[in-house]
Amino acid sequence: MSDIPKLDRAAVLERAATYLAHDGNLPFDPVVPPIYQTSLFTFRSYGEMEDAFSGRTRRPVYSRGDNPTVMEFEKRIAGLEGAAEARAFSSGMGAISATLLAFLQRGDRILSTRHIYGDTFRLFQRLLPRFGITVEYVDATEVEAVAARLPGARVLYLESPSSMVFELQDLPRLAALARAEGVITIIDNSWATPLFQQPLAHGIDLSLHSASKYIGGHSDTVAGVVAGSAELVGQINQNTFSMFGAKLAPFEAWLLLRGLRTLPFRLPRHEASALTIAERLRDHADIVRIFHPGFSNHAGTATLLGSTGLFSFEVNETIDVPTFVDALKVFRIGVSWGGHESLVVPALATLRQTPDYNALAYFGVSARLIRLHIGLEDPAILWADLEQALTKARR
Repeated sequence: MSDIPKLDRAAVLERAATYLAHDGNLPFDPVVPPIYQTSLFTFRSYGEMEDAFSGRTRRPVYSRGDNPTVMEFEKRIAGLEGAAEARAFSSGMGAISATLLAFLQRGDRILSTRHIYGDTFRLFQRLLPRFGITVEYVDATEVEAVAARLPGARVLYLESPSSMVFELQDLPRLAALARAEGVITIIDNSWATPLFQQPLAHGIDLSLHSASKYIGGHSDTVAGVVAGSAELVGQINQNTFSMFGAKLAPFEAWLLLRGLRTLPFRLPRHEASALTIAERLRDHADIVRIFHPGFSNHAGTATLLGSTGLFSFEVNETIDVPTFVDALKVFRIGVSWGGHESLVVPALATLRQTPDYNALAYFGVSARLIRLHIGLEDPAILWADLEQALTKARR
């Protein structure tokens, strides 16, 4: 799908809808790709087996490696990302861990944007140091700050928009700086999906997704995927993928293919409803600040083709956060996002102090920050729910 105009929103959505609705070149021309629920694949001859093991042909051997249903999902993601290859995993963290460790060794340094996904942060803080890998954090909203600390790094790790506060990064400029220094750029692109941001078109090397979110879209699947050049994805395949065992199962791949077909139609609905809610919150007397990429004037907005349903806001001191959360009736209290349902996550509950660090202070996040995922419900009903909860929580 490399012929999709990378920066034309209407063309991306229209072409993606057609591309995802048709599954070509499958045996017997099924409307929906079949689930290959098998652990292994047999060969008709010695030569056929030898060709597969030597790499002369890419043919499924064992479903911890390649499986036709999973391969179809990988092909679709690669097409949407404008990538040569993609590799799917059983979770977003499986994709993140395998991707990073495919390129890192003792003595290497990661330069990472601040405000990354919580489990990525824990990977950086708790596991990677055991292997002699260091992580340095930088305000990646400032290109000059990244440029000053980039020399000598092995990986530049980005999230744009970033977790909880949705900061944006100038992907083309950061990618150019990293390439000049020989640094691999990796981005968590879960928030925007391949439809609303295509990092590879702006010079980023590898684009990661928690496919559990909008790609799946139904809150019934946990999965991850990475897309990039054949060379870089090939290194992941060779160095970490099969050894880690974080393979995507055929049934989950089938669910993801189902979710992809409606992605071009779900995203605009999430976007429109979230903007409606965010605009009303922005004008509300109890709200101090809105964290939504749609309201940003940062240069990073240039790579976004749209916004999705995830954003956060900060309430003033008159609002009791636990009371507000408990008063909600339509919004459900829960982590993750990207499904049909609307969710609320208070930073006070999830970014807590531990023996290692005070997460709120470490990330510079207010205890009054609340994250919302706006689902597919009627935005008028969602707004009424938020309004009544704010009234009940006012001290």
